[in-house]
Amino acid sequence: MSLKMYFGHAPARAWFDEVAARVRVHDAVMDGAVELFITPTYLQVLPALEAFRGTPVRIGTQNVAAAQEGAFTGEVSAGELAEVGATLAEIGHAERRRLFGETDRDVAAKTRVCLANGITPLLCIGEEREQDPNAAADIALGQLRAALADAEPGSVIVAYEPIWAIGASQPAGDDHVRTVVRALRDELESDPAREGSSIIYGGAAGPGLLTGLADDVDGVFLGRFAHDPDALVSVLDEAAELARRPAA
Repeated sequence: MSLKMYFGHAPARAWFDEVAARVRVHDAVMDGAVELFITPTYLQVLPALEAFRGTPVRIGTQNVAAAQEGAFTGEVSAGELAEVGATLAEIGHAERRRLFGETDRDVAAKTRVCLANGITPLLCIGEEREQDPNAAADIALGQLRAALADAEPGSVIVAYEPIWAIGASQPAGDDHVRTVVRALRDELESDPAREGSSIIYGGAAGPGLLTGLADDVDGVFLGRFAHDPDALVSVLDEAAELARRPAA
């Protein structure tokens, strides 16, 4: 899940402490059956790493520099993130594209530098307007291929987030999500360099969504809903129930 820029430093630290306490007694998270990642602000990365020390929770960032090093004022490199213990970086979110003019070329550069430094790219992909799911799948595939162009081998997490569903009252329909995700999965599975990759859904994600899409997505990308630790744990419990169910 992403905290975006909703929490100040003290509230974020309190949230980390409360969620970490819940995680430490959550068997499915602690034994790896359910994976949780959190992307706070840059300033919150170190306290998050400290709060979740001794748990499998992965801490990442909401952005990363496109360059390895150099005179790039205000940027934070993938190498430094890896050095302090962050393990993933969110790349290409719709807000970064809309507000800061990031392009497919920027996304590709950031993907390459992350994989070169052992950071898992969390690739945000999605169409701007609601449309036929096959057309949406074509757009998503184009974004995925552009992001992975000339990238080193390594697994990625693809977050399919139709832009029109971000912040909406309802997520995209199950059939729409299935169509796009299946196209993305076929693309990833056809590339041996992306072994171990996963696909999650974001955009008005909340309780029940994972159950409806369990055979198609590997997880959900939560936003403001999970600011309430009780709400976050409810989705972790849902994921645990699905992980424990007998294979068909």
